[in-house]
Amino acid sequence: MMSPSFQSKMASSATETPFRPREKLFDKQRFFQTVHKHTYLKGPMDKITSVAIPLGLAVASLAFIGQGIYNMSHGIGKKE
Repeated sequence: MMSPSFQSKMASSATETPFRPREKLFDKQRFFQTVHKHTYLKGPMDKITSVAIPLGLAVASLAFIGQGIYNMSHGIGKKE
């Protein structure tokens, strides 16, 4: 069995230092809990990742579908 002093040394060295100070964490929690927006739009850059990129992909896919329909209807790019 381990001695009590060894156990206390292990317990104190097993804790890690936090990535951020507690005050910053509490500030971020307070900010995100008070903002009355959808969960996926609360951060400062979330509008880019949740709105602009999917909208851009949708527009590009519709443009490619339109180009394909135009090419098929005019016979462009047919293999002989």
